[in-house]
Amino acid sequence: MGHVELPDSDRSALVGLAGAPRPRSVANRPRGNELDEPWRAPSTPRERGGPATAKRRTARCIPVVVGAELLGLGVPAWLLLRTDGQSRTSAAAAVVLAALVWSGLRAVRGRYSERHPGGPPGVLSTAADWLLLIGVLAVLSTVTGDPTGPATAVVALLPGLPAGIAAQALRRLPWPGRRRRAARRVLVVGEAPGVERAVRLLASRTDHPYAVVAAVPVGTMPLECGIPVPGRLAPAPADDDVSTVLGGAFAQDADLALVVPGPQLSGERLRRLSWGLHDGGLPLSVLSELSGIAAGRVRPTAAAGLTLLHIAPPLRRGPQPALKAVVDRAGAALGLLTLAPLLVLIGAAVRLGSDGPVFHRQTRHGQHNRPFTMWKFRTMVADAESRRERLVAANETDGPMFKMRRDPRITGIGRLLRRTSLDELPQLLNVLRGEMSLVGPRPPLPEEVSRYDERELRRLAVKPGLTGLWQVSGRSDLSWQETVSLDLWYVDNWSVATDMGLMARTLRAVTDGRGAY
Repeated sequence: MGHVELPDSDRSALVGLAGAPRPRSVANRPRGNELDEPWRAPSTPRERGGPATAKRRTARCIPVVVGAELLGLGVPAWLLLRTDGQSRTSAAAAVVLAALVWSGLRAVRGRYSERHPGGPPGVLSTAADWLLLIGVLAVLSTVTGDPTGPATAVVALLPGLPAGIAAQALRRLPWPGRRRRAARRVLVVGEAPGVERAVRLLASRTDHPYAVVAAVPVGTMPLECGIPVPGRLAPAPADDDVSTVLGGAFAQDADLALVVPGPQLSGERLRRLSWGLHDGGLPLSVLSELSGIAAGRVRPTAAAGLTLLHIAPPLRRGPQPALKAVVDRAGAALGLLTLAPLLVLIGAAVRLGSDGPVFHRQTRHGQHNRPFTMWKFRTMVADAESRRERLVAANETDGPMFKMRRDPRITGIGRLLRRTSLDELPQLLNVLRGEMSLVGPRPPLPEEVSRYDERELRRLAVKPGLTGLWQVSGRSDLSWQETVSLDLWYVDNWSVATDMGLMARTLRAVTDGRGAY
């Protein structure tokens, strides 16, 4: 039988189906402090953080967002059409049509709904919507015989693009009574090893809305993670499985049950548990064994009563890799031209700051383990490589990569360049030559690659990059395994939208300077 431990009391009770709580609602949810029932929820009312609350908070700012988009699109378009000689009536009609199409497209594509973590960035989604708007209006113009020229229409609608981007930024402002993300209080259910793993992984990251408040393990094995255990499930299916989990959820004020399947909690037992939790008003999530896979690559289907998860393969061919190559080359060329004066100034500072060449050339391994010569501004003394052997014992990382927070080989100007990542700018030449990308894992040294295992070698499945998840997630402060995990996630889940988001986040990481040494 399951065992529920009651909070604020030194007694506990066995809870079977006869004592199972009724479906949760405003009318029947217990709120008193008395322990006259087998279980009691805390008496202090709490703010629910579920999807309904998030939608209500999002709805408050939607009129402002829509209004800002329509004003930014309509007013400049009307003024330009009037300047072009069109009458007030025709200009107003064109603007109204464009506004209706714009807001309709945005609504249909879910731009006014609550964004989920990992969704497309606002800039890219708004640009895609704006291009679709141009296409739809071009078709309508052809059908209706609108005399407005294509060039005039595009110029008239161009202000709508920054207006849409700015309106999306409004949604991220701290509106009164609105939190950035509704926190979910999670009760983890499963066998002890699976519970430990889920708790550890959820606690290691903060880019999600889940906070583990308690666990209901299966069996008697103790938990080492230190979270409250309001109850336990028997190793075999029991009549009180549902009441034990619901009692633990109410005792700890949890609003989501996260079930970790295992040999003792699978199949029919999990199915019956889901029935009872849903009837009891407690949402349920089931932890998948899949890890490191972006949600956008997973598509659930059903066949013969089975739930199948189709996993899309990583992007290796097709239009997105081709677009990435174009963006890389164009971005590198533009960066070299724009930053040429800065590159000259940095080169002069490096040359005057210490003896030695301006640039440091080093053999690195790139995509498919192919070696290439990587360029960067010299940040160390000229004989840094020969001094490295004497510093191996002072390595501060736990993997093949060598890092020291206060490396004595770094020059004065080199420390500043490293902190601001300006020493990496010459790698734009490597990007222009196709050896590197703007975004990707960092290129490793040959001696590091020689110590890679099969898992770590997968980092080399894509081109190395100037920036990546490592740089926006802590850079040198990350452990080796954390770095590898981030790189592997990127290798399997990258997209052009992901790259754009990482480049935007890189600016903040470089400005902050944390983890750069």
